Amino acid sequence: MNQEKIGKFISKCRKDLKMTQTELAEKLGVSDKTISNWENARCMPDLSIYKPLCDVLDITINELMSGEKINEENYQEKLEENIIDTINYTTKIVLNKDKIISEILFVIGLAIIFIAFTIFPSESSWGSIYSIIGVIISLIGVIKFNKIKNNILRILLNITYFILTLLALVIIDFTNVYLNNLPPRFSYLKETGDKMIIYRAPFYNVYRINYNTKNEYYIIDTKKEYNEDNIPIVPFNRNKTAYKNIIKYQNKYLGDNSNTGNLISNLPLSEHGYVFEIDFTNLGLIINYHVTDWYVKENLYLEKALIYNTISIFHLIENVDYITYNFTANSYKVTKDKVKEVYPNYNEIKKEEKFNTYVEKRMEDNYFIEKYFEKMFEENKEQ
Repeated sequence: MNQEKIGKFISKCRKDLKMTQTELAEKLGVSDKTISNWENARCMPDLSIYKPLCDVLDITINELMSGEKINEENYQEKLEENIIDTINYTTKIVLNKDKIISEILFVIGLAIIFIAFTIFPSESSWGSIYSIIGVIISLIGVIKFNKIKNNILRILLNITYFILTLLALVIIDFTNVYLNNLPPRFSYLKETGDKMIIYRAPFYNVYRINYNTKNEYYIIDTKKEYNEDNIPIVPFNRNKTAYKNIIKYQNKYLGDNSNTGNLISNLPLSEHGYVFEIDFTNLGLIINYHVTDWYVKENLYLEKALIYNTISIFHLIENVDYITYNFTANSYKVTKDKVKEVYPNYNEIKKEEKFNTYVEKRMEDNYFIEKYFEKMFEENKEQ
Protein backbone atom coordinates (compact mmCIF):
# COMPACT_ATOMS: atom_id res chain seq x y z
CA MET A 1 0.00 0.00 0.00
CA ASN A 2 1.73 3.14 -1.32
CA GLN A 3 0.66 5.95 0.99
CA GLU A 4 2.19 8.72 -1.12
CA LYS A 5 0.55 7.40 -4.31
CA ILE A 6 -2.84 7.17 -2.60
CA GLY A 7 -2.50 10.76 -1.30
CA LYS A 8 -1.75 12.12 -4.77
CA PHE A 9 -4.67 10.12 -6.19
CA ILE A 10 -7.10 11.61 -3.65
CA SER A 11 -5.82 15.09 -4.55
CA LYS A 12 -6.20 14.46 -8.30
CA CYS A 13 -9.73 13.09 -7.96
CA ARG A 14 -10.76 16.04 -5.78
CA LYS A 15 -9.33 18.54 -8.25
CA ASP A 16 -10.94 16.74 -11.21
CA LEU A 17 -14.26 17.35 -9.46
CA LYS A 18 -13.26 21.02 -8.96
CA MET A 19 -13.63 20.56 -5.20
CA THR A 20 -11.59 22.34 -2.53
CA GLN A 21 -10.14 20.58 0.51
CA THR A 22 -12.65 22.43 2.68
CA GLU A 23 -15.60 21.28 0.55
CA LEU A 24 -14.42 17.66 0.62
CA ALA A 25 -13.90 17.90 4.37
CA GLU A 26 -17.46 19.18 4.89
CA LYS A 27 -18.93 16.32 2.88
CA LEU A 28 -17.00 13.75 4.94
CA GLY A 29 -17.43 15.46 8.31
CA VAL A 30 -13.70 15.95 8.88
CA SER A 31 -11.38 18.97 8.99
CA ASP A 32 -9.62 20.40 5.94
CA LYS A 33 -6.34 19.72 7.78
CA THR A 34 -7.23 16.00 7.73
CA ILE A 35 -7.70 16.16 3.94
CA SER A 36 -4.33 17.91 3.63
CA ASN A 37 -2.67 15.19 5.70
CA TRP A 38 -4.10 12.50 3.43
CA GLU A 39 -3.02 14.21 0.25
CA ASN A 40 0.49 14.91 1.56
CA ALA A 41 0.91 11.29 2.70
CA ARG A 42 1.24 12.23 6.36
CA CYS A 43 -1.43 9.70 7.26
CA MET A 44 -4.01 7.39 5.72
CA PRO A 45 -7.79 7.74 5.93
CA ASP A 46 -9.43 5.66 8.64
CA LEU A 47 -10.90 2.40 7.33
CA SER A 48 -14.39 3.55 8.36
CA ILE A 49 -14.17 6.50 5.97
CA TYR A 50 -13.05 4.59 2.88
CA LYS A 51 -16.56 4.08 1.44
CA PRO A 52 -17.85 7.66 2.00
CA LEU A 53 -14.62 9.02 0.49
CA CYS A 54 -14.90 6.78 -2.54
CA ASP A 55 -18.57 7.72 -3.02
CA VAL A 56 -17.72 11.45 -2.99
CA LEU A 57 -14.74 11.02 -5.34
CA ASP A 58 -16.68 8.61 -7.57
CA ILE A 59 -14.06 5.87 -7.36
CA THR A 60 -14.00 2.32 -6.05
CA ILE A 61 -12.30 1.21 -2.85
CA ASN A 62 -10.07 -0.95 -5.02
CA GLU A 63 -8.97 2.15 -6.97
CA LEU A 64 -8.44 4.14 -3.76
CA MET A 65 -6.18 1.45 -2.33
CA SER A 66 -4.31 1.18 -5.65
CA GLY A 67 -3.88 4.94 -5.93
CA GLU A 68 -4.99 4.91 -9.57
CA LYS A 69 -7.86 4.17 -11.93
CA ILE A 70 -8.17 0.45 -12.78
CA ASN A 71 -9.44 -1.02 -16.02
CA GLU A 72 -11.65 -4.09 -16.00
CA GLU A 73 -8.93 -6.50 -17.16
CA ASN A 74 -6.70 -5.72 -14.15
CA TYR A 75 -9.46 -5.27 -11.61
CA GLN A 76 -9.34 -8.76 -10.07
CA GLU A 77 -5.56 -8.80 -9.92
CA LYS A 78 -5.45 -5.41 -8.25
CA LEU A 79 -8.17 -6.44 -5.82
CA GLU A 80 -6.19 -9.43 -4.60
CA GLU A 81 -3.06 -7.34 -4.37
CA ASN A 82 -4.83 -4.67 -2.35
CA ILE A 83 -6.35 -7.22 -0.01
CA ILE A 84 -2.88 -8.56 0.77
CA ASP A 85 -1.53 -5.01 1.17
CA THR A 86 -4.40 -4.13 3.49
CA ILE A 87 -3.73 -7.16 5.69
CA ASN A 88 -0.04 -6.28 5.85
CA TYR A 89 -0.82 -2.63 6.57
CA THR A 90 -3.28 -3.55 9.33
CA THR A 91 -0.79 -5.97 10.85
CA LYS A 92 1.86 -3.26 10.80
CA ILE A 93 -0.46 -0.83 12.57
CA VAL A 94 -1.26 -3.43 15.24
CA LEU A 95 2.44 -4.17 15.71
CA ASN A 96 3.24 -0.48 15.97
CA LYS A 97 0.49 -0.05 18.57
CA ASP A 98 1.81 -3.04 20.51
CA LYS A 99 5.30 -1.56 20.37
CA ILE A 100 4.08 1.81 21.63
CA ILE A 101 2.09 0.14 24.43
CA SER A 102 5.07 -2.03 25.41
CA GLU A 103 7.36 1.02 25.48
CA ILE A 104 4.85 2.96 27.59
CA LEU A 105 4.50 0.07 30.05
CA PHE A 106 8.28 -0.32 30.24
CA VAL A 107 8.80 3.38 30.95
CA ILE A 108 5.95 3.48 33.48
CA GLY A 109 7.45 0.47 35.27
CA LEU A 110 10.88 2.11 35.49
CA ALA A 111 9.27 5.38 36.65
CA ILE A 112 7.44 3.57 39.46
CA ILE A 113 10.71 1.92 40.55
CA PHE A 114 12.49 5.29 40.55
CA ILE A 115 9.68 6.96 42.53
CA ALA A 116 9.64 4.08 45.02
CA PHE A 117 13.36 4.55 45.67
CA THR A 118 13.22 8.35 45.96
CA ILE A 119 9.92 9.12 47.70
CA PHE A 120 9.46 6.36 50.26
CA PRO A 121 11.89 6.09 53.21
CA SER A 122 14.16 3.07 52.97
CA GLU A 123 12.54 1.50 56.02
CA SER A 124 9.03 1.77 54.56
CA SER A 125 7.68 -1.49 53.15
CA TRP A 126 5.82 0.53 50.51
CA GLY A 127 9.12 1.28 48.79
CA SER A 128 9.81 -2.40 48.17
CA ILE A 129 6.16 -3.12 47.28
CA TYR A 130 6.00 -0.39 44.65
CA SER A 131 9.44 -1.36 43.33
CA ILE A 132 8.21 -4.90 42.67
CA ILE A 133 5.01 -3.52 41.09
CA GLY A 134 7.24 -1.42 38.81
CA VAL A 135 9.26 -4.50 37.87
CA ILE A 136 6.08 -6.42 36.99
CA ILE A 137 4.70 -3.56 34.86
CA SER A 138 8.01 -3.21 33.00
CA LEU A 139 8.03 -7.01 32.52
CA ILE A 140 4.59 -6.82 30.88
CA GLY A 141 6.06 -4.25 28.50
CA VAL A 142 8.97 -6.57 27.73
CA ILE A 143 6.58 -9.50 27.17
CA LYS A 144 4.52 -7.49 24.67
CA PHE A 145 7.67 -6.35 22.89
CA ASN A 146 9.22 -9.82 22.82
CA LYS A 147 8.18 -11.38 19.50
CA ILE A 148 10.48 -14.40 19.49
CA LYS A 149 8.56 -17.29 17.92
CA ASN A 150 10.17 -20.00 20.02
CA ASN A 151 7.90 -20.18 23.08
CA ILE A 152 10.47 -21.75 25.39
CA LEU A 153 13.15 -19.20 24.48
CA ARG A 154 10.67 -16.34 24.85
CA ILE A 155 9.62 -17.53 28.33
CA LEU A 156 13.25 -17.98 29.39
CA LEU A 157 14.14 -14.46 28.26
CA ASN A 158 11.17 -12.99 30.13
CA ILE A 159 12.07 -14.89 33.31
CA THR A 160 15.72 -13.81 32.93
CA TYR A 161 14.67 -10.17 32.64
CA PHE A 162 12.54 -10.45 35.79
CA ILE A 163 15.32 -12.10 37.84
CA LEU A 164 18.05 -9.73 36.63
CA THR A 165 15.90 -6.68 37.33
CA LEU A 166 15.15 -7.84 40.88
CA LEU A 167 18.85 -8.62 41.40
CA ALA A 168 19.77 -5.13 40.15
CA LEU A 169 17.34 -3.59 42.66
CA VAL A 170 18.85 -5.64 45.48
CA ILE A 171 22.36 -4.49 44.47
CA ILE A 172 21.24 -0.85 44.29
CA ASP A 173 19.58 -1.23 47.69
CA PHE A 174 22.74 -2.78 49.18
CA THR A 175 24.86 0.06 47.76
CA ASN A 176 22.50 2.58 49.32
CA VAL A 177 22.67 0.78 52.67
CA TYR A 178 26.48 0.57 52.53
CA LEU A 179 27.13 4.17 51.46
CA ASN A 180 24.41 6.01 53.38
CA ASN A 181 23.83 3.84 56.48
CA LEU A 182 20.15 3.19 55.84
CA PRO A 183 17.88 0.20 56.50
CA PRO A 184 17.52 -2.11 53.47
CA ARG A 185 14.30 -1.83 51.47
CA PHE A 186 14.32 -5.47 50.49
CA SER A 187 14.45 -7.09 53.92
CA TYR A 188 12.22 -10.10 54.33
CA LEU A 189 12.31 -10.03 58.15
CA LYS A 190 12.66 -7.26 60.74
CA GLU A 191 13.47 -8.11 64.37
CA THR A 192 13.38 -5.43 67.07
CA GLY A 193 15.26 -5.77 70.37
CA ASP A 194 16.14 -3.44 73.26
CA LYS A 195 19.24 -1.97 71.64
CA MET A 196 19.04 -2.99 68.02
CA ILE A 197 16.89 -3.71 64.99
CA ILE A 198 17.95 -6.59 62.77
CA TYR A 199 17.02 -6.55 59.08
CA ARG A 200 17.28 -9.91 57.31
CA ALA A 201 17.89 -9.14 53.64
CA PRO A 202 18.81 -11.43 50.73
CA PHE A 203 22.51 -12.29 50.95
CA TYR A 204 23.23 -10.15 54.04
CA ASN A 205 21.96 -8.86 57.39
CA VAL A 206 21.92 -5.32 58.74
CA TYR A 207 22.18 -4.49 62.45
CA ARG A 208 20.89 -1.05 63.46
CA ILE A 209 22.39 -0.31 66.88
CA ASN A 210 21.24 2.47 69.27
CA TYR A 211 18.34 3.10 66.90
CA ASN A 212 16.63 6.51 66.98
CA THR A 213 19.44 8.06 69.06
CA LYS A 214 22.32 10.42 68.25
CA ASN A 215 24.69 7.46 68.39
CA GLU A 216 22.83 5.23 65.98
CA TYR A 217 25.09 3.15 63.77
CA TYR A 218 24.81 0.26 61.32
CA ILE A 219 26.75 -2.95 60.89
CA ILE A 220 26.37 -4.67 57.53
CA ASP A 221 27.01 -8.38 57.91
CA THR A 222 27.64 -9.83 54.45
CA LYS A 223 29.27 -12.99 55.83
CA LYS A 224 26.44 -13.54 58.34
CA GLU A 225 29.00 -14.00 61.07
CA TYR A 226 27.15 -12.03 63.74
CA ASN A 227 24.13 -12.69 65.92
CA GLU A 228 22.52 -10.89 68.85
CA ASP A 229 25.14 -12.31 71.23
CA ASN A 230 28.36 -11.43 69.43
CA ILE A 231 27.46 -8.25 67.52
CA PRO A 232 29.67 -5.33 68.66
CA ILE A 233 27.46 -3.06 70.74
CA VAL A 234 28.77 0.20 72.19
CA PRO A 235 26.89 3.26 73.46
CA PHE A 236 28.67 5.42 70.86
CA ASN A 237 28.40 5.86 67.11
CA ARG A 238 30.73 3.02 66.16
CA ASN A 239 30.95 4.18 62.55
CA LYS A 240 33.09 7.05 63.91
CA THR A 241 34.65 5.68 67.10
CA ALA A 242 35.70 2.17 66.01
CA TYR A 243 39.41 1.37 66.20
CA LYS A 244 39.67 0.80 62.44
CA ASN A 245 38.54 4.40 61.92
CA ILE A 246 40.58 6.22 64.59
CA ILE A 247 43.83 4.29 64.01
CA LYS A 248 44.58 6.54 61.02
CA TYR A 249 45.14 9.42 63.47
CA GLN A 250 47.95 7.62 65.27
CA ASN A 251 50.93 9.89 65.94
CA LYS A 252 54.01 9.70 68.08
CA TYR A 253 53.93 13.34 69.13
CA LEU A 254 51.54 16.10 70.10
CA GLY A 255 51.70 19.19 67.92
CA ASP A 256 49.81 18.24 64.79
CA ASN A 257 46.64 20.16 65.62
CA SER A 258 44.79 18.87 62.56
CA ASN A 259 45.52 15.25 63.39
CA THR A 260 44.63 15.74 67.09
CA GLY A 261 41.43 17.58 66.19
CA ASN A 262 40.37 14.83 63.79
CA LEU A 263 40.98 12.20 66.43
CA ILE A 264 38.89 14.04 69.05
CA SER A 265 36.14 14.64 66.46
CA ASN A 266 35.78 10.91 65.96
CA LEU A 267 35.59 10.10 69.67
CA PRO A 268 32.50 10.17 71.90
CA LEU A 269 31.28 13.54 73.30
CA SER A 270 32.49 15.41 70.20
CA GLU A 271 28.86 15.55 69.07
CA HIS A 272 28.30 18.26 71.71
CA GLY A 273 31.06 20.51 70.38
CA TYR A 274 34.49 21.20 71.83
CA VAL A 275 37.77 23.11 71.64
CA PHE A 276 41.16 21.78 72.71
CA GLU A 277 44.51 23.10 73.92
CA ILE A 278 47.94 21.51 74.04
CA ASP A 279 50.24 21.86 77.03
CA PHE A 280 53.61 21.44 75.34
CA THR A 281 55.50 21.97 78.60
CA ASN A 282 53.89 19.07 80.47
CA LEU A 283 52.77 17.14 77.38
CA GLY A 284 49.09 17.42 78.18
CA LEU A 285 45.87 17.70 76.23
CA ILE A 286 43.02 19.87 77.53
CA ILE A 287 39.61 19.30 75.91
CA ASN A 288 36.82 21.76 76.70
CA TYR A 289 33.39 20.34 75.84
CA HIS A 290 30.42 22.63 75.24
CA VAL A 291 28.08 20.69 77.52
CA THR A 292 27.42 20.25 81.23
CA ASP A 293 28.68 16.90 82.48
CA TRP A 294 25.44 15.95 84.25
CA TYR A 295 23.61 16.27 80.91
CA VAL A 296 25.47 13.22 79.55
CA LYS A 297 25.51 11.06 82.67
CA GLU A 298 22.50 8.87 81.79
CA ASN A 299 23.40 5.16 81.69
CA LEU A 300 26.99 6.08 82.62
CA TYR A 301 27.50 7.61 79.19
CA LEU A 302 29.92 10.24 80.52
CA GLU A 303 32.05 7.67 82.35
CA LYS A 304 32.08 5.30 79.36
CA ALA A 305 32.99 8.11 76.97
CA LEU A 306 35.83 9.43 79.15
CA ILE A 307 37.35 5.96 79.62
CA TYR A 308 37.05 5.21 75.89
CA ASN A 309 38.51 8.58 74.90
CA THR A 310 41.35 8.28 77.41
CA ILE A 311 42.51 4.84 76.29
CA SER A 312 42.20 5.88 72.63
CA ILE A 313 44.21 9.09 72.99
CA PHE A 314 46.95 7.59 75.16
CA HIS A 315 47.23 4.64 72.79
CA LEU A 316 47.30 6.67 69.56
CA ILE A 317 49.34 9.73 70.61
CA GLU A 318 52.33 8.25 72.35
CA ASN A 319 53.85 11.23 74.19
CA VAL A 320 50.64 12.51 75.87
CA ASP A 321 51.17 12.31 79.64
CA TYR A 322 47.85 13.66 80.88
CA ILE A 323 44.39 14.66 79.65
CA THR A 324 41.99 17.15 81.25
CA TYR A 325 38.32 17.05 80.21
CA ASN A 326 36.55 20.31 81.05
CA PHE A 327 32.77 20.66 81.09
CA THR A 328 30.69 23.71 81.95
CA ALA A 329 30.40 22.53 85.56
CA ASN A 330 33.21 20.10 86.39
CA SER A 331 36.49 18.81 85.04
CA TYR A 332 38.13 15.38 85.04
CA LYS A 333 41.87 14.76 84.89
CA VAL A 334 43.66 11.51 84.11
CA THR A 335 47.35 10.65 83.68
CA LYS A 336 48.91 7.96 81.55
CA ASP A 337 50.84 6.58 84.52
CA LYS A 338 47.60 6.15 86.44
CA VAL A 339 45.92 4.39 83.55
CA LYS A 340 48.87 2.02 83.11
CA GLU A 341 48.71 1.28 86.81
CA VAL A 342 45.00 0.51 87.19
CA TYR A 343 43.48 -0.30 83.77
CA PRO A 344 43.44 -4.09 83.15
CA ASN A 345 45.42 -5.29 80.11
CA TYR A 346 46.39 -1.74 79.08
CA ASN A 347 49.83 -2.84 77.86
CA GLU A 348 48.28 -5.51 75.62
CA ILE A 349 46.25 -2.98 73.63
CA LYS A 350 48.36 -2.89 70.48
CA LYS A 351 46.06 -4.10 67.69
CA GLU A 352 42.40 -3.84 66.73
CA GLU A 353 41.46 -7.22 68.15
CA LYS A 354 42.95 -6.38 71.55
CA PHE A 355 41.42 -2.90 71.56
CA ASN A 356 37.98 -4.33 70.82
CA THR A 357 38.41 -6.95 73.55
CA TYR A 358 39.83 -4.80 76.34
CA VAL A 359 38.18 -1.45 75.58
CA GLU A 360 35.21 -1.59 73.24
CA LYS A 361 33.50 -4.68 74.68
CA ARG A 362 33.87 -3.37 78.22
CA MET A 363 31.79 -0.30 77.46
CA GLU A 364 28.63 -2.31 78.14
CA ASP A 365 29.88 -3.59 81.50
CA ASN A 366 28.52 -1.02 83.96
CA TYR A 367 30.25 -2.66 86.94
CA PHE A 368 33.63 -2.41 85.18
CA ILE A 369 33.00 1.23 84.20
CA GLU A 370 32.04 2.35 87.71
CA LYS A 371 34.97 0.54 89.33
CA TYR A 372 37.75 1.75 87.03
CA PHE A 373 36.42 5.24 86.43
CA GLU A 374 36.91 6.00 90.13
CA LYS A 375 40.43 4.55 90.03
CA MET A 376 41.54 6.36 86.86
CA PHE A 377 40.16 9.87 87.24
CA GLU A 378 40.78 12.47 89.89
CA GLU A 379 37.79 13.51 91.91
CA ASN A 380 35.52 16.01 90.19
CA LYS A 381 36.23 19.61 91.01
CA GLU A 382 34.17 22.72 90.49
CA GLN A 383 35.65 25.02 87.88
